[in-house]
Amino acid sequence: MSANCQHNDFTGNSIAFKRTILLVITINALLFCIEMFAGFASNSQALKADALDFLADTLTYAISLWAVDKTLTIRNSVAKIKAYSLIVLALSIFGATLYRFVFTIEPEAVTMSSVAFLAFLANFICVLLLLKFREGDANIRSVWLCSRNDMINNVFVIIAGVLVYLTHSAWPDLIAALIMSIIFLSSAIDIIKHSNKSENHLHD
Repeated sequence: MSANCQHNDFTGNSIAFKRTILLVITINALLFCIEMFAGFASNSQALKADALDFLADTLTYAISLWAVDKTLTIRNSVAKIKAYSLIVLALSIFGATLYRFVFTIEPEAVTMSSVAFLAFLANFICVLLLLKFREGDANIRSVWLCSRNDMINNVFVIIAGVLVYLTHSAWPDLIAALIMSIIFLSSAIDIIKHSNKSENHLHD
């Protein structure tokens, strides 16, 4: 992205964005409750990982909303906090999934895929709501990236559920959880890079 584009990045300081992010926060909080309950009920590590992502998104979107009318330095700091929280989330999921590789329990495939599809629809709605704000500053871009990547994660969980059903094995569920942790790390790196570019432009 060019320096000029960086300079004109949308900061989110508008009534339309604030209303949108409040709706997105509500959707994420609701899906966290649904997915976490379903994750324990179905013994799905991937559903639990996705539920934790919904919780992280709920909290970080609230921080994003608070930061929209703050200085660029504060907005970039908030974006980095969200990036670091994604790293912690990724490492937590990675560790828990490795444990489950040793103590495997076959998840309930139908519940796993059905709830993942519901989560996909919820994230699809969030992505549509946030579509026009996706070229914002590091703080706003982090919101867009989280919702976009959540859709990708949901697809992995749906596919993993189908494979669990076909193979009667827990491995697809665990592999999906590992892939999700990698996606979280990738998103965190992207957010940090975008934030650093904004800071470099500020100092130019």
